[in-house]
Amino acid sequence: MSIPFDLPADDHTLSPRTGYTRPHWEAVADGLLTAAWRRATPGGALLHLPGRPSRSGVRSDGLEGYARTFLAAAFRVAGAHGDDPHHLLERYADGLAAGTRTPGRDDTESWPEILDVDVQGQPMVESASVALGLRLTAPWLWEKLDPAVQDRAEAWLRGALRHTPAPNNWYLFPYTVAGFLDSVGRGDAETAAARERARDLLESWYRGDGWYADGDGRAFDHYNGWALHLYPVLDAHLAGDADALAHHGGRLRAHLDGLSLMFGADGAPLHFGRSLTYRFAASAAVSLGAVTGHTPLTPGASRRIASGALRHFLDRGALTSEGLLSLGWYGPHEASLQEYSGPASPYWASKAFVALLAPADHALWTDTEEPAPVEEADRVLSLPGPGLLLQATRADGTVRLHNHGSDHVRPHEGESAADDPHYGRLAYSTRTGPTARANAADNHLSVEVNGRASVRRRIHPLGAGHGDGWGWAASWHRPVFVAGPPMVPGLRAESVTVALGSLELRVHRVVGAPPGSRVTLTGWATGPEEPTVSALHGLYGWDDPAPEPVPAPQGTAWTPWARVPRLTGGCGGTTVHVALACLTTGPDAPPLERAVTDVRVDGGTVELTWTRDGSRTRVSFEPPEVRHTRP
Repeated sequence: MSIPFDLPADDHTLSPRTGYTRPHWEAVADGLLTAAWRRATPGGALLHLPGRPSRSGVRSDGLEGYARTFLAAAFRVAGAHGDDPHHLLERYADGLAAGTRTPGRDDTESWPEILDVDVQGQPMVESASVALGLRLTAPWLWEKLDPAVQDRAEAWLRGALRHTPAPNNWYLFPYTVAGFLDSVGRGDAETAAARERARDLLESWYRGDGWYADGDGRAFDHYNGWALHLYPVLDAHLAGDADALAHHGGRLRAHLDGLSLMFGADGAPLHFGRSLTYRFAASAAVSLGAVTGHTPLTPGASRRIASGALRHFLDRGALTSEGLLSLGWYGPHEASLQEYSGPASPYWASKAFVALLAPADHALWTDTEEPAPVEEADRVLSLPGPGLLLQATRADGTVRLHNHGSDHVRPHEGESAADDPHYGRLAYSTRTGPTARANAADNHLSVEVNGRASVRRRIHPLGAGHGDGWGWAASWHRPVFVAGPPMVPGLRAESVTVALGSLELRVHRVVGAPPGSRVTLTGWATGPEEPTVSALHGLYGWDDPAPEPVPAPQGTAWTPWARVPRLTGGCGGTTVHVALACLTTGPDAPPLERAVTDVRVDGGTVELTWTRDGSRTRVSFEPPEVRHTRP
């Protein structure tokens, strides 16, 4: 699709895979900012972009437009050492003065006050972007402001320090505000307390493998890269704090070992978790690693991933005809959104422009692009900390994530039966999105009791590991029900995924099911005109090994209409159910009915042989263990 602003010609000498260079990134930032500023109020304090309002209201959405675009402008100008050919900072300075003159007033320009998350919390999110933008551009914006405007800005920002954030990454917003105030000589006991509180929480949320939980539960998603790593690492980098940068940067490096494998060869990030409308912000941590030197990737591979993600969305309709980022994935897509998503929400994609902090002579821009991890070889990588299993295939450039640890259920919450397609599915990929809540669920194990189907909410990891070319992850969950009693006492579903090449062995044990219950398993959701092929085949415990195609009329982020393969079988007491699944692109999908032989199920143990190489896999539930041996 055409991009509604001019870009430089592709440079396939320096960037043989994407064609994008630093001037392309600058041009995209300029184009996005020019389009957004057409919707600014006369004083420039609010940018009212078109679209459905968020639950926070139109004024908060206008502040979001100012703050999130300011972040892109700040990266753009700071990375150019203050060169501001489009006079962006003048606009943001005027907007800051107008928005902070009478906060909370119902007029054309005034910003909403920052209050508690359950009262009027969204401005706290935007305060971090305002503060970070001011910190990045301090020599050219903050230091030239009238002292009265500086005082008003500080007074507004301190609302973030004095009110209650959401119990997750939001604690990094007052942390970032405090970091800015400290950096301009306005720090005090209040800023120190906000930073100490955030640091303590961040430590308590660390789960290993470079991954943080987004709060006290087990929510693992893109917020790791674009929030939980970005704010502390960038803060330490800007402050020149070597000890903090070594600490947080070391974790970023570990995170990038896995995150770098979460981008397909076409540039797409995994469609997993919430706030997916932030799109290419998923690459922010990759670029931050290159900027700070805390990365396992070469500069050429880092740019390939970041530019690949940026171009992926620009080429596929993420921009409206006005040059605005739409609410969705490619074009508008309601099922990818949350209630807090507003017209300017997609501009958290501005975080990707942290890449511009690397100056033009930095190796991130001067080295030749190199392959992304998915382009180098087939990979299977387990991440025991978050309970995730990554499976990448070089031939089709597809990455799959098998979810045995991320559920977005907070510790104090009960296991409500509301399905959450962004976390509750067994698997996600760079080529498919989950089906909508009202349609048949893809990649889902459901127990049906008295005709009522269960959903998967709180996930309990049971282990993960990998070897040469293969890997596994396991978990259990308590099936809960939308209709009727919320749960059946003693009912438990245990799940193991074993990945080998493009094949997925899915082994499930249902414990405590009432007599006459049913179990269903679905595979990947794909559209009839997509090149992506979804296959599912029953090996044990199903009525028929061949799946039935179930329609999902609301489609996915990739297709307006999808179908989902589904297996069904009876269960009662303790039963085992085994299947093979596969997601591939092109006509060479492996025939699943011939992929394994000699399938044996003995109580809580499943054994089988893979026809491709004669290797043998043994899955046990007591205790959870997977062994894979080659002849």
